[in-house]
Amino acid sequence: MATRERPLSPHLQVYRWQITMTMSILHRATGIALVAGAFGFAWWLVMLSRGGESADTAMRCVGSPLGLLLTAGFSLSLMYHLLNGIRHLLWDTGRGYDIPSVYKTGWTVFVLTFVLTAALWFLAMGGV
Repeated sequence: MATRERPLSPHLQVYRWQITMTMSILHRATGIALVAGAFGFAWWLVMLSRGGESADTAMRCVGSPLGLLLTAGFSLSLMYHLLNGIRHLLWDTGRGYDIPSVYKTGWTVFVLTFVLTAALWFLAMGGV
């Protein structure tokens, strides 16, 4: 019995990147980042509750350049995951499944993530 050459399954190299696949991958990645960030947040709260030198150490860690970068990443992940979750809730109602709406809400989530995270940091840093 002769074996026939079968076509290979499509791979990521075959597909053109689209907003839909990017949003799906980012939703999973931000979920993982939020789990890791929750452990960091819990550590920070425990250190603050101990008071004294422990609280000073926690504040120095969070206030360091790396700490600020990780905190910014956590807040960006939180905002994206929240907004994309709202988008998924909209889909659960049966609305927004047509391709133009999927692309429109995807770009809206992407832009609002940065705008709302910047507004959050502005307010947290003592802005008006």
